[in-house]
Formats: sequence, C-alpha cells, structure tokens
Amino acid sequence: MNLGVRWTLHGDGRTPAPGAVVRPDERLSWPRTAGLGAQHVVAMFGASFVAPVLMGLDPNLAIMMSGVATVIFLLATRGKVPSYLGCSLSFVGVAATIRATGGDSATVTGAVLVVGAVLFAAGLAVRHFGARIIHATMPPIVTGAVVMLIGFNLAPVTAATYWPQDQWTALLVMLFTGLAVVCLRGFFSRVAIFLGLIFGYVLSWALDRIFGQIHSPAGGGEAVDHWRLDLSGVGQADWIGLPSFHAPSFEWSAILVALPVVIALIAENAGHVKAVGEMTGDPIDDKLGTAIAADGAASMLSTAVGGPPNTTYSENIGVMAATRVYSTAAYWAAAAFALLFGLCPKFGAVVAAIPGGVLGGITVILYGMIGLLGAQIWINAKVDLRNPLNLVPAAAGIIIGVGGVSLKITDNFELGGIALGTLVVITGYHVLRAFAPTHLKEPATREEPLLDSGTSSYDDDTTR
Repeated sequence: MNLGVRWTLHGDGRTPAPGAVVRPDERLSWPRTAGLGAQHVVAMFGASFVAPVLMGLDPNLAIMMSGVATVIFLLATRGKVPSYLGCSLSFVGVAATIRATGGDSATVTGAVLVVGAVLFAAGLAVRHFGARIIHATMPPIVTGAVVMLIGFNLAPVTAATYWPQDQWTALLVMLFTGLAVVCLRGFFSRVAIFLGLIFGYVLSWALDRIFGQIHSPAGGGEAVDHWRLDLSGVGQADWIGLPSFHAPSFEWSAILVALPVVIALIAENAGHVKAVGEMTGDPIDDKLGTAIAADGAASMLSTAVGGPPNTTYSENIGVMAATRVYSTAAYWAAAAFALLFGLCPKFGAVVAAIPGGVLGGITVILYGMIGLLGAQIWINAKVDLRNPLNLVPAAAGIIIGVGGVSLKITDNFELGGIALGTLVVITGYHVLRAFAPTHLKEPATREEPLLDSGTSSYDDDTTR
C-alpha cells in the first residue's frame, strides 16, 4: 500500500533549478527538508497558538495535536495533498459563546468533536457523490454569509474582554500588526500576526518596567491592579512533560452552536485543495472528499483528548507558493517539530502568558479578517447582492449571527447567534429559491434588482 512516505531526491538535493518545483513525492536533502519543516511550524504559529488561547484550551496540546493531525492527513491523502493542519480559528466564536452560557472546556471540545464527526461524514459523502454535492447544498452566497457571521460574531469578545484590559497596548499592537501585514513582503508578511504578538509581548514587559501595574479589568472581570505581563507561570512550568488532557462532554445547546462551522470548514478545505492543485499542477480534485474526511477524523481525535479542532492552513500554502517546494517530506518534518514543542510545558506557559491587551490589538484585525473572508468568497464567485434571492437570506442571517439574536423555543432550549444565523441563511436561501420566479434564479434574464448599483456605476464612468 502506497502511503506517500517515499520520496525521490530532487536534483542534487540542494537548490531547485530556476523555474523548477519540488513535487510532493520529491524532497531536498534531509537537513534542508528539516529546515523547511521548521519554517512551516513558524508559519502556523501565528494562528495555531493564538486560537487555543482564545478558546481557553491548552496551547501545548494544541501544537502537539496539530502534528498528529498533519500525520493523519498526509497518510489519508497518500501524500498527494501537501498541507499542514493547525488549530482552526473558525471555532473561536463558538467557544466564546459556549463559555458565555456556562460551558467549560469539556463542553467546548465535546461540541467540536461532534462537528468533526459531521465533517468526516461530509467528506465521505463528497467522495461518493462528488464535489457537486457541495455546490448544490452550499452555494457561495451561503458559505460566504456563514463565514462572515462567524467572524463578526467575535467582535464583542474583543470589545468586552481583551481591549479593556489595556487599551493603549491594544491600539499600538493593532497599528504595528496592520503595518506588518501591509508593508512586509514574502514570508514575513505571512507571519505578521506572530510578529504582532512578539511586539505586544515586549511592549507589555517594557510598560510594566516603566509605569508599573495597570488598573483595569482582568479577563473581563472587575478592575484590579495587575501586571500586564505575568510570567510567574513560566518559571513554575517544567521543560519536559505531557500537556493536560481532558475528556469531552456533550450538551445539545453547545453542539447546535458549533455545527454551523462545518460549512466554513468545508469551504476552507475546498479552497485549499484547489489552491494546492493549481500550484503543483496535479489534478487533485478527486482528493477533496478524502481531505475533508481526514480533517474531520483528525479533529475528532484531537478533541477526544481535550485539544482543539484542526483544519488545513493557508499560511503554509503561502510558504509553498513562496518556496516552490511542495514536498510532503517537509510536512512530516513540521509535524515532528510540533510534537516536540507540545512536550514542552514551559513553551505553553509562555503562550498562555500573552497579555489581554495584546490579544485585543491582534483580534481586532484577526476577527475582522475572518469575517471578511466571507466577502472574498462572494467576490470570487461574483455573487450579485442586488438579487433579492441572495440578499435577503444573507442579510437576515448575518444580522442574527452578529447581533446575537435569539429564538426561545422552550424554557430549556434556545437558538441564537451563529446557530440561528446559519439556519436562517441555509433554509432561507433554499426555501426562497423554491418559490422564487425564474428571472431571479437566472441572473442573465433578471429584470429589476432590489437595490441599485450604488457607487459601482462610477467605476464605469470613462468621461470623468
């Protein structure tokens, strides 16, 4: 059985020839492959250790399980889809919502484990029926709206929890991170979030030395005097040890909040597989179902032991695009490095000590970027929002999801926020489409839009 763990040496194993690429079944020399693996680990750090902190989970376990998840993914796809699986940011809003209603880490991981199971089943369905099942049930207007409401639903977390802890540090970190994203080039622009965290870490340490303690809410609680950067946990942590594990627990209310993220993960996986296929030049569309199922299986394993869910990472796809090295051997090396980091509790303590103000500055940009990925889906698919068939369900679902609108069904059961917003988008679109007149279903014959073209008409004015 071919598991994709055999590679041929590319050229002399040192440097690819000009214009050449290192294919997934090729590798450079092992020292260079190890170096590329380390680069992939650094690339995923920016989001992969921020996400578990925001979700209230153990960052050490998150990093370690990202390595395990990557191994599962590479084996499942037989080395045909070079990708790294890191902690998914799509679940940050879900975790915040579950905790706000009294849930703990076990409740969060239990809900996400069910999502992983549904994602696994969806992958098997795609393998059997083909990618057309995705396009039929979740057209771009639906996936874009769901991704958007998931991202923007996080805004209150930044506004109420992180930013107030140290508003000036948050402002400076936001500005620095924004400049890093826009002004840096190549690899450094892809780790701009990571650089923003380092900047905020050092800034908080300096402000503590200069101004002393700050009087502000700590973790969304009462205002107290506290250090911006508390490293007491780092000194007490061991250099070598296992991360903290816990079993999941299952509550229907939490599961219903988490389930809509399946749509975002399917859209994310589909986009990443397509991007990798275009870069490598190999037709790997037939691997889409396998990739989705592998992502679901890896997330199930991670959450079963108390870790976060995982998904393919665009940061690492960006590294491949920059280096033109698509060797899966580099991802095996990255997975090995991640496993080693996961066995260092002191590393996890450093991550857990990230000041709240720093997270405030980072999340202002990060959460907004997650939400705007939904808009990017619409743009790429050329979704016409002047068509009421697209506009109405998306508008209603987004406002419900972002505003935290709730629907009380019984005394003990309530739908709201992300779950209700997603339900409105999906069912609203398909129900309206069933009753809509033909001219709204066929854009080419559509007569009168619900909204006018707005400022877009200025772009076509060549007389100015």
